[in-house]
Amino acid sequence: SGLVLVRNPHLDLMEEDVLYHLDLGTKTHNLPAMFGDIKFVCVGGSPNRMRAFAQFMQRELGLAGDGEDVVDICAGSDRYAMYRAGPVLSISHGMGIPSISIMLHELIKLLHHAKCRDVTIIRIGTSGGLGIEAGSVVITDTAVDSSFQPRFEQVVLDDVVVRSTELDKDLAEELLACSRDIPDFPTLIGHTMCTYDFYEGQGRLDGALCSFSSEKKLEYLRRAYDAGVRNIEMESAAFAALCGLCGLKGESCHFHLL
Repeated sequence: SGLVLVRNPHLDLMEEDVLYHLDLGTKTHNLPAMFGDIKFVCVGGSPNRMRAFAQFMQRELGLAGDGEDVVDICAGSDRYAMYRAGPVLSISHGMGIPSISIMLHELIKLLHHAKCRDVTIIRIGTSGGLGIEAGSVVITDTAVDSSFQPRFEQVVLDDVVVRSTELDKDLAEELLACSRDIPDFPTLIGHTMCTYDFYEGQGRLDGALCSFSSEKKLEYLRRAYDAGVRNIEMESAAFAALCGLCGLKGESCHFHLL
């Protein structure tokens, strides 16, 4: 049907659903009127970047205004920022799996309450590249964990629930085809490794803690490359798992800075 799914029977029993961290709710806002025509959602870590992206989309879509008039829909909350440009919603998610997970739960419920159909969601952000040219764009086919496996482990009560992290292959190919019109950025499809930490979890030698040698680090990164990993970040596994379970056509694209 193309509808965004929520897999929670308790929601039907609630008189009101408050999307606490987005400062929105089913009683305080007319969500179908505000968001029912949304077709694309782009999420990224930084509020300032997502505001700039919304301004860019406003100009690209030829919408009225100079781009400076985009309004933060979540201004009543200091957790996330949300902007819209026509059918495109632009939302920040902060850093790391816990932060993006909270936002996605509330975003998915928002799209469900708004009765949105056929929504495509894309995570855009920066990452550390692995064996690729600086300035490359990596389009994720599968998010993998620190053991290079396509899985996301979520602790639910005292059970460890393992979820798939496959992303939409057709969308990945479509984005790769679009990249051919933009020769400035080398673009490739590859696995993205998702870690729980920026320092130890990504093999950095400059954190407050480090228990491994530079040789061990390089050996690990070589194994990651051989397993198909082309970049490393901290959100893609939760993004892929949640979007896949809730019927969202999802993809993750990363700009390699270093």
